[in-house]
Amino acid sequence: MFTFLTEAAPAGMGGSTIIMLVVMVAVFYFMLIRPENKKKKAAEEMRSSLKVGDKITTIGGIVGTIVHIKEDNVVIETSADRVRMELTKWSISTNNTQDAAKAAAKPAEKKKK
Repeated sequence: MFTFLTEAAPAGMGGSTIIMLVVMVAVFYFMLIRPENKKKKAAEEMRSSLKVGDKITTIGGIVGTIVHIKEDNVVIETSADRVRMELTKWSISTNNTQDAAKAAAKPAEKKKK
């Protein structure tokens, strides 16, 4: 009645299953995990290279200029009224000063070629 439980699987099935699992893990690593780690590393480098005078944008969309940097926090001015806010570094999404410098460097490289 339950003969399928006692039957042995063909010899090649175990090896091909292991190979497929290894291939799937490799695909997940190269398609999902590795790019995410690169993004995290780039964001951490950007946050550690902040300096006074940089124009930044936060995750919430607040734009301002850095006036003071502490170990884990930054103080920014958000407007001409000199409104100051203290934010944690992890809340900074982009450094507009660095982005503008990179954008200006790209056309210069194209003209040299």
